[in-house]
Amino acid sequence: MHRVEHVMGFPISLRVDDAGVPGAAGDAVFAWLREADERFSPFKEGSEVSRYGRGELPADALGADLVEVLDLCERYRVATGGAFDARLPGRGFDPCAIVKGWSAQRAAELLRKAGARRFCLNAGGDVVAGGGPWRVGVRHPEIADKLCTVLELTDGAVATSARYERGDHIIDGRTGAPATGLLSVTVVAPTLTEADAVATAAFAMGAEGVEWAAGQAGCEVYAVDAERRVLRTPGFPVTGAGEGAAA
Repeated sequence: MHRVEHVMGFPISLRVDDAGVPGAAGDAVFAWLREADERFSPFKEGSEVSRYGRGELPADALGADLVEVLDLCERYRVATGGAFDARLPGRGFDPCAIVKGWSAQRAAELLRKAGARRFCLNAGGDVVAGGGPWRVGVRHPEIADKLCTVLELTDGAVATSARYERGDHIIDGRTGAPATGLLSVTVVAPTLTEADAVATAAFAMGAEGVEWAAGQAGCEVYAVDAERRVLRTPGFPVTGAGEGAAA
């Protein structure tokens, strides 16, 4: 099975190598991702997130999924001393940094329930995979057609936060200013929920975020700081370097 669809504003690709996994499993994956976009996007006026942000949903009316997203937002806000914050002054509630990885991880769990063992789900460059090994390229933070490293992923996830796609879009909640201490940070973790949230949180923290991310359970880190120094934890699963488009 190999499918690509545009959801949440970016391409999401799915590859399943197991024979016998029904096509309905792929349908379920993309149906869930579209549902997550409808329910949790702050850019859709009628979404649960938008209604919550406007104060239209009382606490006893929140669905279990929204409660989980809110809990994750609060967990990383507290863990980073406020650098990661879904409630920035002057902006509406925006949990996108949590929802992307969380929803893709939920999709991967749907695949596993359907019998998939060797698969790769790439959500806008953040990857959750099973089986393998899969080789995943990490884009060079300043040269679009080059990689700065290649890693090997078996059962787990990898996410990168950087400035190269959307500019200074990650804000340090402690200062209200764009985070500029890092050019990119890549995190390998057991789930994409963790990898994506930790990568974004670390980037928001700036240079100190690398050590913080490395201290999170199960996380390995590869970062390039503003001085263009590479910082890497010993367990980061590097397999080599190369050129071309990131996987």
